This record gives sequence, C-alpha cells and structure tokens, in this order.
Amino acid sequence: MQRTVVLNIVGLTSRHIGENTPNIVSYMAAKPEIVIKPAFPALTCTAQSTYLTGKSVSEHGIVANGWYSRDLAEHQFWKQSNHLVEGPKLWEVLKESNPNFTCAKVFWWYNMYSSADFSVTPRPIYPSDGRKVFDVYTNPMGMREEIKEDLGPFPFPSFWGPNSGIESTQWIAKSAKWIERKKSPSLSLVYLPHLDYCLQKFGPDHPEVAKELKAIDGVFKDLLDFYVSRDVKVVVLSEYGITPVNKPVHLNRIFRGKGWLTIKDELGKEMIDLGASKAFAIADHQVAHIYLNDASLYDEVLEVVRSTEGVEQVIAGVELDQLELRHDRAGDMIAVSDESSWFTYYFWEDDKLAPDYARCVDIHRKPGYDPVELFFDPEIKFKFLKFAMKISRKKLGFRYLMDLIPLKAEMIGGSHGRIPESKEDWPILIGDFPEKLSEDEFVEARDVFHLLVQLCEEKTLSDTQSD
Repeated sequence: MQRTVVLNIVGLTSRHIGENTPNIVSYMAAKPEIVIKPAFPALTCTAQSTYLTGKSVSEHGIVANGWYSRDLAEHQFWKQSNHLVEGPKLWEVLKESNPNFTCAKVFWWYNMYSSADFSVTPRPIYPSDGRKVFDVYTNPMGMREEIKEDLGPFPFPSFWGPNSGIESTQWIAKSAKWIERKKSPSLSLVYLPHLDYCLQKFGPDHPEVAKELKAIDGVFKDLLDFYVSRDVKVVVLSEYGITPVNKPVHLNRIFRGKGWLTIKDELGKEMIDLGASKAFAIADHQVAHIYLNDASLYDEVLEVVRSTEGVEQVIAGVELDQLELRHDRAGDMIAVSDESSWFTYYFWEDDKLAPDYARCVDIHRKPGYDPVELFFDPEIKFKFLKFAMKISRKKLGFRYLMDLIPLKAEMIGGSHGRIPESKEDWPILIGDFPEKLSEDEFVEARDVFHLLVQLCEEKTLSDTQSD
C-alpha cells in the first residue's frame, strides 16, 4: 500500500493560495486541485466525520460541534470519544484489505478510544481542587510521556483563545514527525488549525491574514520535505472556507423575549436551564440547532426564526430527511444564517448578569460556540499583566477566574457553517488523484473518503516487486 499523510490545513481555500503561500503553490503545480462541496453543516466535527466515514450526517450522527442531549437535558460540546461517530472509519476499511495497515490520528477530533493505532489529542487534566492542567492524551498511553519528554509540553494557550497562534500548529507538526520516525504508520492524519484563528478573528480580507498564511505555508514546507524524504505521499485537505461576517444574531435572546427560556439565578449570575426551557438554540457558527421541549410551540418557533433578521433558511420537517440531517442529536429545526451573519449563544439581556463562564475561555460549559474567546477584552487595562498574574495564581495552585474575554460579538470578522456562495470559498483536496475535474465540477464531501481509500490502496514499486 502507498504510505500517505493527509495534512488538514483548516480554512485553506483557493482564495488564499497565492503569493503568501509559495510552497503550497509549488506543490500543487503538478497536482490537480479538487474542489469539495462542504459537508453541511460546514463545521470541524461534521466535516471530519464525513471525510472519515463517507456517510451523511444522518448516518454518522455528528450534527455539529455540539448538540443538546435530550436524555441528559444538557448540551454536549467538543466531546472526544470516537464512539460518537457511527459507521466504519477510513482506517478500519483500509485495515480490512491489509491487516498490516496502521493509522496515526494527530489532533483530528474524536480522537479518544478510536481503533486508530496511534493518536495524540489535547486533553486537560481537571484535579479535584478546581485547577485545569494542560496536557495531551495519546494512544498508546505510554507514548504521552515519551512525546512530551522529546518535544516539551503542548502549548495549550496557543491552541485556542486570545493567545492562539502558530506555536500550537508547529507542535502538532513536530508530533506528526515524531510518530512517523518512531512508528512509520501507513496513513497519518494531521490537523493543522492555525488559519482557523485569524480568519475567524479578523475575517479573510484583513491585512493580518497575509502573515498567517506565510506562517502555515512554512509549516507545510517543513512537513512536505520531511514526508517526501521518507517516500510518503502527501495530500492537502481542508474542511471549510471562512467568509466575512459583520452581524451576530442572538436567537436565545429572542426566545427569552417570547418567554420560552427558563433562566435561573446562580450566585447572582444568570444561567440558562435547557431542560426546563420550552425552546432554545444551540448556536454553532452560522448554524443553530433549535430544540423544543414544548412541541406545541413548533409552528410559532418556526415562524419567529424564519422572520429573524440574519436568518436565511430554516430546515425543518421533511427537509431534514431530504438533506440527510435528521438524527436523534439534531435539533427539531436548523437555522442557517445569511452570508454576513452568524449565531451567538448569548441569552442574558444585561452584561452585568452574564454567567461567569461568558468572560472565560470555556468551550465545554458554554451552551454554544463562542468565537469571541479569540479576543482579550479591549476594556481591560494592562491585560497582559492581568493575564500573567492569573497564570501565576494558576501555577501556584490558587483558585482563579480567567475572566478576560469580551462580550462583544460584533468583533468577529469571519465565520463558517453555511455553504458559501463562491466555490473559491469551498474546501479543497490536493494530491496525486486520478480525478480530472473541470473548473465547474466538484466532489461531495463524502466522496473524499473514497478518494483517500483509492489513494492509500495504490501499490508501490516495492509492493509490485513482492507480488
């Protein structure tokens, strides 16, 4: 079989390949660029699950990055268990035809308890004293200490939040090379998230994006040279394109005004009680799953959402089946924003009453995705000093609240989730594929699975000689 590495450069589209990415331009000069119609919703967890199973949302069950569990009456965001993804995975299919096949998953999501042979994924430790200790999880378990000893600790603050930057992506790249040297897997799946940060933070047209493109291009060149020197075929893949936005839509605040939310006081702050609410939205970029605990409100909720400024479409009823989106985890209806809008999870009406997690990087506790976590609150004086002091308290074992995030959704410049109007904003696949497509053609997201299977199953010269 052909040993292969898939470099998942998040947010990379045709629009960004040019003078700021000379190494990617050079790489693709002799290789076809395949445009992918994004998985819908065009979100990390949905896209990756579609690529790795070749199935629709209704089949693999990953309806978004997060959802509402009706059984638990709780939201679930950024879970890690691979058991959530239904259906045979790419590496399982390839192992059926070759029992010696091995796969490394490097920071791709749903990376815990999978059947992949080697994996590394972010996983903080939460001691009972309330601390959060940055760490990674690996399979095999013993690899965790080995890789940290050789590479140093994973730079978690640069992975997400206001300090996000190239350092985390560089560490991920180093860990992929480490696994390749130690294990030589048949297939390596490598997640390179760097562009995701700046494109959401500033928007794709901001001048800051140029230097970030150069930064990821440098990481790509290093990985390309490394894998080519080891006779590993390199594939470039992306999950979605990020387009400009300027208008946040607060569905839960609208629902609150209708009396559909149940809000409770917790130590002087407002908290949303999802299980007791009649209707609510779990927001995820430009898509929001809307759940009803009171089915009698269905028509009224549908009309309210459809009439909300910034909402382009509401998928409901038979459309959920037609678009293969119906699943137990999915909302009773799904709202899709217009091109310039995105959905917040905000439910409070007075910022003074916002829950304490609102001003923190807290991706699991928030009942929706919050890209504003990419910013320090501009109203905080000496914010870097304040940040350093809180980190010091953390390291000393004191309780602390990292309340440095603004409540200003209008700061966000880019988003994703809907299907962009232009194919220049669709994800891409670059490699030695037999597919020859015209400029007007594209492949569906689920077809990526089959293309990768075909590529990995190609026989090398050594395979032919052994036959």
